[in-house]
Amino acid sequence: MKKTAAVISALMLTFTLAACSSNYVMHTNDGRTIVADGKPQVDEDTGMISYKDANGVEQQINRADVKELAESDQ
Repeated sequence: MKKTAAVISALMLTFTLAACSSNYVMHTNDGRTIVADGKPQVDEDTGMISYKDANGVEQQINRADVKELAESDQ
């Protein structure tokens, strides 16, 4: 019984953490819209923004090319 309760608790925690992950939307100066899976990371030294795209591939964009960065409502 304790093992079952532990497994159920672990599954609930996993689903709760997965639900907390938000998408972010970046609007670029040239009119593109980029949806990032999770919060993008800004490297202050290089001026690049690193993010994962919809396919889970790590991408980078120059911070100067991004006009707006906002958390998605969905």
